[in-house]
Amino acid sequence: MRNHLLIFTGNSNKKLAVDICKHLKVKLGGASIDRFSDGEIRVKINENVRGHDVFVVQSTSDSANENLMELLIMIDALRRSSAQRITAVLPYFGYARQDRKDQPRVPITAKLVANLLTVAGADRILTVDLHAGQIQGFFDIPLDHLFAVKIFADYRKRMNLKENFVVVSPDVGGIKTARAYAKRFKCGLAIVDKRRINDRQAEVMHIMGDVKGKVAVIVDDMVATAGSLVEAVDAIKKAGALEVYAAITHPVLCGPAIERISKSRLKELVVTDTIPIGKEKMINKIKVLSVASLLAEAIKRIHCEESLSVLFK
Repeated sequence: MRNHLLIFTGNSNKKLAVDICKHLKVKLGGASIDRFSDGEIRVKINENVRGHDVFVVQSTSDSANENLMELLIMIDALRRSSAQRITAVLPYFGYARQDRKDQPRVPITAKLVANLLTVAGADRILTVDLHAGQIQGFFDIPLDHLFAVKIFADYRKRMNLKENFVVVSPDVGGIKTARAYAKRFKCGLAIVDKRRINDRQAEVMHIMGDVKGKVAVIVDDMVATAGSLVEAVDAIKKAGALEVYAAITHPVLCGPAIERISKSRLKELVVTDTIPIGKEKMINKIKVLSVASLLAEAIKRIHCEESLSVLFK
């Protein structure tokens, strides 16, 4: 085992970091984060980290640029304070949608962020439900990729839902994730075939699979403007589904998302706290589950040099 375990956080995931500390029975590390008069971020670590095993919890969500810079500067401060190992815990990995060149003259920003984290001084990355699995290959340092499927499965078990379920992937790219949920729920699988009009609009074509007379659960890694989600809900209802739920890990919920969800025929949207949701976005249709226990167990196992394989069962 390495020296003392320390957990720090920026401004993005304070509540989640506190909950992780409660599970691990450790105190949240002290750090001051403020701004100079011109907006530059200033960080000061307020306790000794020399030789210790440090974990920094920070999602690069809204505002993505501010939170990413906070994380990079915190990692640099910890490295220069002689921390033995620094693990960047990103419950939500921002810029993940920019993972390839799908048009001429565009960047691969997910790779750029991976490089920035490594150069800043991170020795390891811990994250949940990456938008694309190949992002793991963008890092030249170890990356542990956790999945929220167990969190959602436990919620379904607690709710004692025994209806005839079918898991639905909102697009072809999400089939692998949907298959994992269908296996966990021991139910059928369907796919929404959609054609994207532009980066903000998608037109649903048809449903591949049987949803008639069943309770459909749409699964995905993130919900942003909710346009695709709402269109998928309408298509599934038209195909004869009794009710439509959604289990989506990262609640980005930007732009008209809340208005669209509140007016939709979606029964319930279950998300996690990888991204904190403000009170103004909390509507009756949204249920938030915590990934604190999952991340805490992973942090404990990394600190103790134990296998994380048990977390994938």
